[in-house]
Amino acid sequence: MPEKLTNIRNFSIIAHIDHGKSTLADRFLLHTKTIEERTFHDQVLDAMDLERERGITIKSHPVRMHYDADDGRTYVFNLIDTPGHVDFSYEVSRSLAACEGAILLIDAAQGVQAQTLANANLALHQKLTIIPVINKIDLPAADVDMCLEQVEELLAIPRDEVLKVSAKSGMGVKELLEAVVARVPPPETDPAQPLQALVFDSVYDVYRGVVSFVRVVNGSVKVGESIRFFNTDLTTEVKEVGYFSPGMKPSASLLQGEVGYIITTIKTPGDIHVGDTITGYLRACKQPLAGFQHVRPMVFSGIYPIDTADYEALKANIAKLRLNDSAFVAQPESSIALGAGFRCGFLGLLHMEIVQERLRREYNMELLLTYPSVIYHVFMRDGSMKEVDNPLHMPDPSHISHVEEPMIKSQIIAPATYLGAIMNLVMDKRGICLKTDNVDHIHVMITARLPLHEIVLDFYDKLKTVTRGYGSMDYEPDGYETSPTVKLEILVNSEPVDAFASIVHADRAVYRARMICERLREAIPPQMFKVAIQGAVGGRIIAREDVRQLRKNVLAKCYGGDITRKRKLLDKQKEGKKRMKEVGNVNIPPEAFVAVLRASDDKG
Repeated sequence: MPEKLTNIRNFSIIAHIDHGKSTLADRFLLHTKTIEERTFHDQVLDAMDLERERGITIKSHPVRMHYDADDGRTYVFNLIDTPGHVDFSYEVSRSLAACEGAILLIDAAQGVQAQTLANANLALHQKLTIIPVINKIDLPAADVDMCLEQVEELLAIPRDEVLKVSAKSGMGVKELLEAVVARVPPPETDPAQPLQALVFDSVYDVYRGVVSFVRVVNGSVKVGESIRFFNTDLTTEVKEVGYFSPGMKPSASLLQGEVGYIITTIKTPGDIHVGDTITGYLRACKQPLAGFQHVRPMVFSGIYPIDTADYEALKANIAKLRLNDSAFVAQPESSIALGAGFRCGFLGLLHMEIVQERLRREYNMELLLTYPSVIYHVFMRDGSMKEVDNPLHMPDPSHISHVEEPMIKSQIIAPATYLGAIMNLVMDKRGICLKTDNVDHIHVMITARLPLHEIVLDFYDKLKTVTRGYGSMDYEPDGYETSPTVKLEILVNSEPVDAFASIVHADRAVYRARMICERLREAIPPQMFKVAIQGAVGGRIIAREDVRQLRKNVLAKCYGGDITRKRKLLDKQKEGKKRMKEVGNVNIPPEAFVAVLRASDDKG
């Protein structure tokens, strides 16, 4: 093996949200003098304000460091920081595929959480060397013994292999860097193979086009060479190569085992997919690197501007956002009630929240999101199958044979005292508990199977509530299952309002219809005539509320006299109201949409 290769260490830090991943990365950068103290700020690798504010990593950020080890040699460390949330698990898996080792970070106060376990399993699946590390050992609430017990029980790693650090104070960081040198193996390459490079992320630069973040597995890539993206079959010319330190530093070439970036002539972000293989144009590899897949959205929602005049601005801002987030899908759609907007697909709930927050914050947009939906498989009587993600596209019930909804397998870790409350929550959401395992003498892990639709709205919030904030959850797709789902329509003055339509489980339809009707009755102001708000499934009315009418006191001028005079005036008013109802429209204020669509749904 060449001398240069033996000095390279490619590794990642994986952890649950807020376990100190970005803080440890900061400490590495300072310890290796990659950045100077005077230019340092917390969470250097987190570029977005949203990332710093929430303490989460949304986009992965690689960085190259040079470390002078105790053995007298200088090692090149390529740290590939990864997102910590389940929504970005494909990105995490591709980032891990670019590494030989992973630092598994565990909060000393919280112990092993659900996403710690999920990320550890991803790393084991990639056959990486795992270095378990307990962080925040200087906290008053730290329970190191509990963490060691959990590591042995859940991850089957002996406790003497676990390192203890405090990323905040720098305690134990030097020992951890030495452990990376000793435990993480150098990259393995085949000199006879042509260029093979893994794209583990990409960003859009306004001036230079798409920047691909790559790990060179075999061969090398230089400026001026022609390269080909294996899975999309795109051929392009290399304009610049380099590495991150932590900013972009151009270099003459990227060699095998190295991590860096490639800038080509490609200007469209959608042309480059995470997980694709880059190879040479003249001398191409025969097989791409394993693990590539097209990322598909799991949750769909309509995004509309509250002021219809903002549509063009929203269109431009969504286009800008998609440049740096290829997993975010948006297609124009229009609603009779809400006007023009976009049908958007997201990887999951956090992804949806982040996109919404970025549109509001970075582009100052006032938005309305429709009821989130998932992809249903609708099997027709003629034997065909349709994928439906929008309630408006649900076929007529008479043509449907059966409907399948997406399921998820969830791991929930929480103190054992909350076991009953978690099981009740799972059953409330139409789920089943498959098994429970003891994590240590305090915590249990519950494996449950639930419909994805049920966790889309508020499952995570409710889990945090019933476990007093101690519960954590991770999930993965688990196929489809036949389910009696129906399309629920809301009629206002006998007219269906498309923005309120949703696909719900047949058992929950009546409850949800009543809830929406009640909310609308409160939100719609009194009209000149009585307005009926109805919930309907397949033409059958299952719930009704009435918005009261404004009435003029027509009897005010009757100071006496026969009752027939009063009745005549009331009947005349009644006729007028009836005629008004036939020709009148109900104006639904934006507050009514907000009240219904942002409402937390207690039973699904």
